[in-house]
Amino acid sequence: MEVFRRAILQPGPPESFALQTVQQVIKPQKQTKLVQDENQLLENILRTLLQELVSSAVQSGEQIMQYGQSIDDGDTTQGHIPRLLDIVLYLCENEHIEGGMIFQLLEDLTEMSTMRNCKDVFGYIESKQDILGKPELFARGKLVMLRTCNQLLRRLSKANDVVFCGRILMFLAHFFPLSERSAVNIKGVFNTSNETKYEKDPPDGISIDFNFYKTFWSLQEHFCNPPSLTLAPTKWKKFTSGLMVVLNTFEAQPLSDEEGDANSLEEEAANFSIKYLTSSKLMGLELKDPSFRRHILVQCLILFDYLKAPGKSEKDLPSDSMVWWKRDGCPPFEKQPAEKKVVQEGAKKRRPRWRMGNKELSLLWKWADQNPNALTDPQRVRTPAITDYWKPLADDMDPAAGIEAEYHHKNNRVYCWKGLRFSARQDLEGFSRFTEFGIEGVVPLELLTPEERSKYQAKPNDKSKRAKKEETKGAAHQVEENQIATAANEIDGEGIRAVLEASVTPTDTDATVATGDMSQGGSPIPDEHQKQSSDTDVGQEAGQMEADAEVEAGMIDGGMDTEVDLDPVG
Repeated sequence: MEVFRRAILQPGPPESFALQTVQQVIKPQKQTKLVQDENQLLENILRTLLQELVSSAVQSGEQIMQYGQSIDDGDTTQGHIPRLLDIVLYLCENEHIEGGMIFQLLEDLTEMSTMRNCKDVFGYIESKQDILGKPELFARGKLVMLRTCNQLLRRLSKANDVVFCGRILMFLAHFFPLSERSAVNIKGVFNTSNETKYEKDPPDGISIDFNFYKTFWSLQEHFCNPPSLTLAPTKWKKFTSGLMVVLNTFEAQPLSDEEGDANSLEEEAANFSIKYLTSSKLMGLELKDPSFRRHILVQCLILFDYLKAPGKSEKDLPSDSMVWWKRDGCPPFEKQPAEKKVVQEGAKKRRPRWRMGNKELSLLWKWADQNPNALTDPQRVRTPAITDYWKPLADDMDPAAGIEAEYHHKNNRVYCWKGLRFSARQDLEGFSRFTEFGIEGVVPLELLTPEERSKYQAKPNDKSKRAKKEETKGAAHQVEENQIATAANEIDGEGIRAVLEASVTPTDTDATVATGDMSQGGSPIPDEHQKQSSDTDVGQEAGQMEADAEVEAGMIDGGMDTEVDLDPVG
């Protein structure tokens, strides 16, 4: 113990001598960390030393947190007890000793101190809040700290020590996470012991409405115990009727501008009182106080909020998709912050290697368990029906929808471009209306209202005129093609005739020679007879070919050619 007394008096930060002091006193098995028995021994030594320091401070008449404090050359040194606490806090933070030891010493210190000294002790706790709230310390000492704060609240007066109570509550709100169950009234228990006493009989010489006075203060019975309103229908009727009387009175007696600006929220916080006086003589003045009215209205909001929220015993509980954190037992919802890894200077950053070449393709590949099946799934890519796709634009075109022009689907270029592609594949009639009416003309007519449909629907007269115009244009084109074909056929017919005549001329000459030989009276020899027969056959074949050619030429020209002049052969 004397070693720690000397350590308290040493100058410099605790890290320069704290661990060496522990090793000198305990002589631990491990050099930098105490085991369980060693921690218990050290805790007993420190608690005894703290008790002696507090006793010495009380005997000297000094405040315990300033005991041993000195001023040298203008520098103020710490008191003995804060110095001891800093040494223990350093050892706990670096895990040289058990982390809950500092919380145990703080609890002992508050129990041995008066309320005046407790304010200084709590000021030290507030200054070390960030270190005490670290995970390695918070997990070991949160229950001890909660017990210490609750004991302080029990010792404090709710009327005289309002500021100190608020400091403790604010510390607990920052020290504990939001999901801490110990800080939540899970069962929804109300403080029914907070009774508001008021006059039951009217006093003499008072010119106020005593019935209103009783009605007004009787509402406090329901404000302090809202569950009682849901159990008895008669209490609910009494409460609603009384509340309507109070609210109607507030409305009938509005505050003037001077009364409304009489005190601000800052002044009200400075002059805060835990409870209003209920004397009937003050009723008229309290009604003119804006802060008084504000408190009554806040009480109404709290009560209605409680009645609106479902309870555990109700049958019509909310759906599973709605999270009622308090009703479900306050499950934790905080996420620990991700620790950032510090890259050493000079170290090369290793580029991540992706299976598919880059991050996006790798994420896309891992999108489904069975990627081949996912790629061939018919539901993966599906072209919508033309009526389903144009339905949003048809709704925009309806004047009854009242959609502003800047939010119109026709202003979306991607939407219009995709719609034109769908219409070109599925609705050619609608696609043809694009050149005349624009993108709104492509919308299927069955989706439009009768008034809008009449704007884009073609008239019967226009259809007949358009059909006649197309028919006339087609007929003129057909006549022009026939004239060109006729001229070509005439040229081809004359060429064929010239060729046939040239082929027939030698045959006629041979036939004439053969006839002359026979007319001289000589009988033809067999060879000559065969030659004559062959020549005759050739002449017949040539004549037949010429006739066939002229027949074909006549059929092409549209009629038979009557000017066929061939000499008979044979």
